[in-house]
Amino acid sequence: MQKSEDVTFGGSGLDRAGELRGNIPELARAMQAPGTRAVALWRGKPLVAGDAELCLARLPLAHPAFADAARPPILLGREEGNAVFAHDISGWDPDGQDLSKLGAFVDDSEQAHPAMPGGHRFAELRRIMTRLGARDAELAATAKAIHGWHATHGFCAKCGAASEMHQAGWQRICPACGAHHFPRTDPVVIMLVTHGNRALLGRSPGWPEGMYSCLAGFVDSGESIEAAVRRETLEEAGITVGPVRYLASQPWPFPSSLMIGCHAVALDDTIRLDPNELEDALWVTREAVAEAFAGRARHFLPARKGAIAHFLLRNWLADRLD
Repeated sequence: MQKSEDVTFGGSGLDRAGELRGNIPELARAMQAPGTRAVALWRGKPLVAGDAELCLARLPLAHPAFADAARPPILLGREEGNAVFAHDISGWDPDGQDLSKLGAFVDDSEQAHPAMPGGHRFAELRRIMTRLGARDAELAATAKAIHGWHATHGFCAKCGAASEMHQAGWQRICPACGAHHFPRTDPVVIMLVTHGNRALLGRSPGWPEGMYSCLAGFVDSGESIEAAVRRETLEEAGITVGPVRYLASQPWPFPSSLMIGCHAVALDDTIRLDPNELEDALWVTREAVAEAFAGRARHFLPARKGAIAHFLLRNWLADRLD
């Protein structure tokens, strides 16, 4: 698929500076360099600035707001020769600001830290992801995913002792038993299942009214991508799938998935829904999907812009899957 790296969160060509992670002297020099910057997170929300042209904020490592950091800065990579880190200041309590929508499917609240420059605020990444440039989106996704891993994996999975951060944030080591732990990424297949001129779409409970998306599911241990596509489609909708081909992937830091986009051809079209998996599933024609993307569908909303499901459906409509 020629446009596979145009998907949100991928394709910016970030230099991840892997050789610096274990080089303590060079890492120390990078942290003290005048051009070094850090992006900030608060409860998973990146710090952004601007309105019409939204950008991921980059601050000096010595910025006073980082006094609330939950852990040492994590190296994200290098931009134009300068190191970029990520700080998590989730310990900050935004007194008097709207926190009622935190964790909701749609969180349009924003929080402003008093020590940050004017116009800087924390915003939900899913809501703003399409307004960020490719580099900013990749940095934000990486920062959210890696800090999310540290927040939930502070103890050794082998012996239960508290582990310690190493390799500039890209490894945890248990001082009790010596076990090494690495950031978790969960492979998820997401499939554009077609049958002639129609695509199979489903919806999960709790989604906004009318929203439908491509079917998806986690890859089992010992399972290939193709097998996962066939199993998940059969389990969720009762549809048997024949040929499967890979199209594109997308890092999805909600919290730590790698979405593996595939095209699958259905061998039948009789939906046998598993209500434990989906609230509903239906076949939708190209024309109906095009109407929905144009905002003219009355009872059908496509996957949100920025998600790989939206990307796959748009390329299907444009006949660009090859």
